[in-house]
Amino acid sequence: QVQLVESGGGLVQAGGSLRLSCAASGRTFSSYAAGWFRQAPGKEREFVATIAGINWSGVRTYYADSVKGRFTISRDNAKNTVFLQMNSLKPDDTAVYYCAAQPRPYVGSSASGYDYWGQGTQVTVSS
Repeated sequence: QVQLVESGGGLVQAGGSLRLSCAASGRTFSSYAAGWFRQAPGKEREFVATIAGINWSGVRTYYADSVKGRFTISRDNAKNTVFLQMNSLKPDDTAVYYCAAQPRPYVGSSASGYDYWGQGTQVTVSS
């Protein structure tokens, strides 16, 4: 069992940056795949980015086309934390951002592949 707590959301102007953090409990979190998803009002939850656990030998990160080149997912396994650095933010990035994790080396972009979810953090980008 792992618990995920997101932080770092807030209000930012278009073109600005935010860094989201997802702190996880559990001593084996480094072996978990982790991902970020977001849900805007009236829309379905959508994939943002994912990062593999330490036992994955393939490509370690994968991004949605809408954020590629602007967002970077990373993790600090010593601190059991996953990050999402968001640059060049746009009003369309406004959403509640959720961290997700799964005890497998790699999961990918499907939300159904993740069993553990955080409570979400609000990101609002003003124009």
